[in-house]
Amino acid sequence: MGGKLRRVVRVIGGASLALSAWAVLDLSSSAHAQQPATTAVAPADSNYVGAETCKGCHEEAFNKFSKTRMGRLFLHQARTPQEANACESCHGPGKAHVDAGGGKGKGGLITFAKNDKTPVEKRNAVCLDCHTKGARIFWKGSSHDSRDVACTSCHKVMEDVSPKSQLAKATEIETCGTCHLQKRAQTMRSSHMPVREGKMTCTSCHNPHGTVTPALLKEASVPDTCFTCHAEKRGPFLWSHQPVVESCANCHDPHGSN
Repeated sequence: MGGKLRRVVRVIGGASLALSAWAVLDLSSSAHAQQPATTAVAPADSNYVGAETCKGCHEEAFNKFSKTRMGRLFLHQARTPQEANACESCHGPGKAHVDAGGGKGKGGLITFAKNDKTPVEKRNAVCLDCHTKGARIFWKGSSHDSRDVACTSCHKVMEDVSPKSQLAKATEIETCGTCHLQKRAQTMRSSHMPVREGKMTCTSCHNPHGTVTPALLKEASVPDTCFTCHAEKRGPFLWSHQPVVESCANCHDPHGSN
């Protein structure tokens, strides 16, 4: 009887210890959960002057930027010390610029302007420092990259021009049409994809940031791209139309035809 009692006591004691340990872990996790979220603070680097200093001279640009998606994030909800640098996250440290009394081309800042002497590759590297995933994983060596197209040729960061994607023009067709004039003219023909009506966009078929396929197509081939919308043409059919196997573009011009 005494042996059974001692075993019961040991079991109860072990259970109480386990419960105590669980309570300690639960309290520590609750305390951790209740800790307030810390705001990202820029590194204490003497070469950085802060966004308010930039605002002193560039107030108009600062006010436009603060209303953009990136501006709201960098200026008010920075998630990392790099984002907390705000203006200087992209343009570079501003101390030398301020010490030189401001002005274009002074202080070694990257301006991202068309006449900026900073190499396009270096300018794009600033954007790609954050925007490397998703649709941009094939940017390196892509058609646009190899032709020295700058990110800021298609996107405008400092103000909202388009409803989304911070495009340099109001719509995708206007942005892409800045360079691809022939393709834009073809969309104005009588038979065309509904791009100008806004039912689809250039990026419905193409990924301008790079792909492993020809013509920056998002799908593996021309037919696969067409089948994303024209599924009824995929088949299988008893008698298949052989040109379709090769390319729908053998007979059709996807951008527009008379």
